[in-house]
Parts: sequence; structure tokens; C-alpha cells
Amino acid sequence: MRLFIAIKLNEEIKQELIEAQNRMYESGVSGKFSPEENLHLTLAFIGEYPDPEAVMDVISTVPFTPFDIALDGFGTFTDTWWAGVKENPALQAVVRRIRRALSEAGIPFDKKPFRPHITLVRRAKAQLGVPEMEALSACMRVMYISLMRSDRGKNGMIYTEVGRVES
Repeated sequence: MRLFIAIKLNEEIKQELIEAQNRMYESGVSGKFSPEENLHLTLAFIGEYPDPEAVMDVISTVPFTPFDIALDGFGTFTDTWWAGVKENPALQAVVRRIRRALSEAGIPFDKKPFRPHITLVRRAKAQLGVPEMEALSACMRVMYISLMRSDRGKNGMIYTEVGRVES
């Protein structure tokens, strides 16, 4: 089972991201645009792991109080284009605690440094380079963290919430 720990986004953030994707598309950007239902902020990517209950047991031990996140700009990882999330000490602290708990429990995860972003387009191509984009301003209060499962469907990836941990 392919697993990751994420923050599911509220409708305000999703709508602002969909509008940004539409502006990209209208500016001649092509690629695999993330569908609205798949927009999320990954906190830890676990990958193939057979025991989601063990992961839920671990993340349920990670304390956190509700905190806010806000969108902030755009960026790229080669051909992956994303929306950024404003610098946030509470978010960084939760990610550190989650990753430490996973490590202590022996649950493998991608140890790349955490760079908070929401993937908008994969395999992006633009005839005129990265288009000028309007500033993003949507925000939300994070009340829970989700364990997500990723399955390959005939039209792309399908993300399903396996469980959640509330603050």
C-alpha cells in the first residue's frame, strides 16, 4: 500500500489553486494538472508500506494544536510546478515530530528536507516559460492530519483518506 501523511485542503484554498491552474492552462502551459480532489500538502511520504494501522498508531501519538497555513507564491522542481506555503513554525514543528515518531517506530519515509508545497502540474511545459502569476492569499486552519493512500486508477492517481488524527 502506497501511503503518505498530509493536510487535506479546505475549499477556499482548492478554489484559488484551481483558478491558478486555469490561468496556467490559458497561458499555454501543458502537462498533467493535479485534479481538485488530489490537491494536498504532503508532510511525510512513506511509500509502499503494508500496515496503515501501525502508521496511524504512530501519528496519533504526535501532539499538535490547530494552526494556520497560507498559500505563498509559486515554484518549480524541474518539470513539476507547485504553489508554496508561507513559512510557518507550527507546521515545521508538526512535521519534525511526525518524522521523528516515524523514525523511532522504524517506519520508512522519504527523508528529503521538508519544502511545503502543493503540486499543481507534473511534466509541465510552457511555450513562453513560466507565466506571470497573481499572488495567492487563501489560508486555512489545520484541525487534523490525514493518513492517505495512493492508488493508480485508469485516469491517474486516486488519493483516499485511510484515517485522520485531530488536534
